[in-house]
Amino acid sequence: MKRRTRRAGSVGALVGITLALGLVNAGSAAASTPSGCSSVRQVGATKYVKYKGKPAASVKQYYGCGKMYGYLLIWDSFRKNHTWKYASVSVTTPDGYAHGLVLKNRPAYEMWSKGYATTNCTQGFGRVQFGDGANTAYVKTATVC
Repeated sequence: MKRRTRRAGSVGALVGITLALGLVNAGSAAASTPSGCSSVRQVGATKYVKYKGKPAASVKQYYGCGKMYGYLLIWDSFRKNHTWKYASVSVTTPDGYAHGLVLKNRPAYEMWSKGYATTNCTQGFGRVQFGDGANTAYVKTATVC
């Protein structure tokens, strides 16, 4: 009898560990790589789009597969209590152009820009239009050369 209980406990623990690992992988896999590039690394520091002085979204810049990518994630804590109309992400260059621009309407809250192959200095650029659209905020990451 003791052996059965021990075995059931071991199976239960194994199922629990497997589920936990699945949840960890599911959460991290969503932001792991842009479409068409399986290996990227963040360049520069994360910046934050703010709404009424509080962080609402993260903006990052990544490099991989010979291209630069912008990444934007509207935080879960913001999504639970606020609305937004749309969000966009791109890679900008010193000339002010937004390359690889991707714009998505709500309910989208996570996005990668299209890849931009360049030898120029770049910044990740994220923008969120809040509520009814009267309030827009954006942020650029540090310039990476």
